[in-house]
Amino acid sequence: MLRETILSREIHNLLQGSDDWHAFRFNHHGASEAAAMLGLSKKVTRSELVRMKATGLAKEFSDWVQENILDYGHEVEALARPFAERLIGDELYPATLSLGRESASCDGLNMAETIGFEHKQWNADLAASVSAGVLPDDHQPQVQQQLMVTGAEKWLFMTSDGTEDNMVWMWVYPDTTWFARIVAGWEQFDIDVANYTQVDHAVKPEPAPAAALPALVVQTEGKVVSSNLMAYQKAAEKFLTTIKTDLQDDQDFADAEYNVKFCGEAEQKLELAKAAALAQTSTIDEVLRTVDHIKAQFRAKRLELEKLVKTRKEQIKETILNEGKREYADHVTALEQEIAPLRLSLPQPDFAGAMKSLRTLASLHNAVNTTLANAKVAANQQAADYRAKQTWCKENAAGYGHLFMDMAQIIGKAMDDFQLVVTTRIDKHKADEKAKEDALRAQIAAQEQAKAEAAAAEKLAAERKADAERQAAEQARVAAETKRQLEAQAAQLAAQRQADEQRAQQAGQAARTSAAATAIAQANALAEQARLTDLADAQVTAAEPTPARDLFDQSAAAPGTPPTLRLGQINERIAPLAISVDGLRALGFEPAAVDKSARLYHEQDFPRMCAAMLRHIGAAQVKFAA
Repeated sequence: MLRETILSREIHNLLQGSDDWHAFRFNHHGASEAAAMLGLSKKVTRSELVRMKATGLAKEFSDWVQENILDYGHEVEALARPFAERLIGDELYPATLSLGRESASCDGLNMAETIGFEHKQWNADLAASVSAGVLPDDHQPQVQQQLMVTGAEKWLFMTSDGTEDNMVWMWVYPDTTWFARIVAGWEQFDIDVANYTQVDHAVKPEPAPAAALPALVVQTEGKVVSSNLMAYQKAAEKFLTTIKTDLQDDQDFADAEYNVKFCGEAEQKLELAKAAALAQTSTIDEVLRTVDHIKAQFRAKRLELEKLVKTRKEQIKETILNEGKREYADHVTALEQEIAPLRLSLPQPDFAGAMKSLRTLASLHNAVNTTLANAKVAANQQAADYRAKQTWCKENAAGYGHLFMDMAQIIGKAMDDFQLVVTTRIDKHKADEKAKEDALRAQIAAQEQAKAEAAAAEKLAAERKADAERQAAEQARVAAETKRQLEAQAAQLAAQRQADEQRAQQAGQAARTSAAATAIAQANALAEQARLTDLADAQVTAAEPTPARDLFDQSAAAPGTPPTLRLGQINERIAPLAISVDGLRALGFEPAAVDKSARLYHEQDFPRMCAAMLRHIGAAQVKFAA
């Protein structure tokens, strides 16, 4: 159907038999020639059609068609046309159309060009086949080319003698397989016409008559009375030397086969002459020896020719066969170079089968050439199909060649099935690759998340460590400052006490006693506070043997149990004092867990909380006392 979109269909107003009609047929591929072109015609061989087209003798073929097909069948066709129009339900008109170089001369075509008509003269075998609904292969190409050229929907094929008594018909419908075969066949036919080399074959070779030998006469009367045996011998030997043994063409083979027969007859005549001579005398040695000698010569030549005919025929048949095989192999090799690295998968043409039972060189050459042409057409079609699939793959499957290591197995599928296999594999490959990419991205994301979490944990640990180190440094500074302040206060109190003592001495004994008691009490209180502070530091140091651990570093001691100590329980234990979440956070204790609205801490952190509170209270007391 692609050809119809590229080539234009034309109707030609031509009179059959005119010069214009002959010129049209010479420049076009006629439907009536399609069967001969494919080697299916029973009337014209493909080799004959090639010769006619190549040598310009198409007029000869046209005259043959006109005389044997057109003129002879016009009368019965005209009688059958009304019956055909009744079957079709429409009027029919003779028409000549072309589609590119393919043409069709239709016996009838309706005005809509949807139904056509082809009539053949009555033939018992053809009628039996049509009655069975089977159109023979020698008629199928013509009707299918008519359908292709006209674009008709169906064709009425009828065979009759113009009467309803002898009239059978069937409907033939378009077959795209036949269309492709016909188009490819004409393409190969044009190539063969262009490469035509004239080969002359005698149509019906007749043997050349053998040289007449004198009638052999032998009469004896106890001796040879008269004989022309010597003259006969010379004539026989001369004749035998003229027999050709270099057999090349059909004429040579015909002559050789005739001479075989002639020699055999000569042997028989000599045997009869010998018998006649023996009947006349019991011993005529010379005559008998001569007769035997001449007979032996004829026999030897006959046997030689019989063997030579058989051998030479086999040699020529083998040569023709090998030439067909070689040309086909060369053709396939050229096609495979175009579709490399693919190879064509076609059965070897049956040249031997085509040559079977054929005797003449002309028939052998025609059989091989026709088989070769059909094989080339099949190879061309398969190569064209492979090229179309390769072109489609270049456009739709580029970059995916590794998915089709079995291309040689799937290339033979129908185009739709082939495209489905290719697209399905590519889609599956893409889906698999996407799944792999998604899995890889998920793996990378998980790794990145794990790295981020580890980095965050490491950063948090570093921050906590830095906070702990700052808190420890601050605590050390506060402790040193507290100690320094206590020492200064103690020195100040000692100085004050000394001054008070002096004043007391001066003011009197009573006053001295009262002031001393007050100073002693204050000094004792401050000393007690310093002792408690040192005791808290000692408790913390005893609870945390590792020098680097800090009182407020929650990560310093790994909890052995889950957090269960509630803020309310802490406040109950230090009552009547009270502490809040913010207060504990200020001392360096974060909630370890949350249960609804309750904040939970580890039980083992409670002594450290108390120590931190004591230190804070002591520092505050010292600060405000100062």
